[in-house]
Amino acid sequence: MNMLPTGMKFANPEYLYLLLLLPLFILWYIYKERRQNLGFKLSSISGMNTGKSLRIYLRHSIIVFRLILMGALIIALARPQTSSTMETISSEGIDIVISLDVSTSMLAEDFKPNRIESAKNQALDFVDKRTDDRMGFVVFGAESFTQCPVTVDHNVLKNLIKDVRSGMLEDGTAIGMGIATAVTRLKDSKAKSKVIILLTDGVNNTGIIAPETAAEIAATYGIKIYTIGVGTRGLAPYPVQTPFGTQYRNVEVEIDDNLLKKIAEMTGGMYFRATNNKGLNEIYSEIDKLEKTQIDVAVFSKKKEEFLPFAIIGLAFLLIEILSRYLFFRTLP
Repeated sequence: MNMLPTGMKFANPEYLYLLLLLPLFILWYIYKERRQNLGFKLSSISGMNTGKSLRIYLRHSIIVFRLILMGALIIALARPQTSSTMETISSEGIDIVISLDVSTSMLAEDFKPNRIESAKNQALDFVDKRTDDRMGFVVFGAESFTQCPVTVDHNVLKNLIKDVRSGMLEDGTAIGMGIATAVTRLKDSKAKSKVIILLTDGVNNTGIIAPETAAEIAATYGIKIYTIGVGTRGLAPYPVQTPFGTQYRNVEVEIDDNLLKKIAEMTGGMYFRATNNKGLNEIYSEIDKLEKTQIDVAVFSKKKEEFLPFAIIGLAFLLIEILSRYLFFRTLP
């Protein structure tokens, strides 16, 4: 474990522009002194004490105190900060991509509130559990694309998962495309283990890549696929928009269990069937147990406020100036 210090930075650097006023203050002081010290003529200076006391030599120290006071307080306002980075190195981790079916059939409400929202919520919980792994997110319908590339920034990943909605792609179920896009994101990974979690509620009915072909490619790159069939058995309520508003119709649930099981077996993964929210949650928990790893590299930065010494210096010179002005350099009216 190493503690790596970094340089000083300012939280409010715009206040540093006030330092430009200090040279102007010096010029104003010089001008003021010259105006006050006007000369006059005497016929003789005999009998006068022309020696200079210590006060004469030190009378300009007050302006020095004031400059230090102003400079210190300006720096304190700019809030100087130092930070340090802690790095912990351990074994290699796991790269995981979740590939989610977003076809319109995912609006069926045999899951609450519906299949896609339930799948998203469970995915978010799964992301929270995998704090030390890199994760990504792929969506597919009749086509597929990467919603979030593999990343350690789980906050960004979770926000992008929340933005997913059914029907955002052309309708259809291209399971092979969903796998292929996820493979593209993992094939060059150097992680100890590479995993795809694929969720779908239908039968492959479109796409330019067959699911079995995509699974073979995944196996070639050492990528394991966990497949999840999302849907109850029998009939499921599905919302249909009509001129009279939303109406529900019971539609047949068709999930190609055999295909999903084959994909999982080809890559060394497992197939699960989720028939309700609780079942889907248990499946994610089971995958979480199967795919465990230690921390790869954990890095965090800790900031420390450093304005206090400058504030103390400023207040100290304020006190020194006041004492000097009213005790040592006091003048009579």
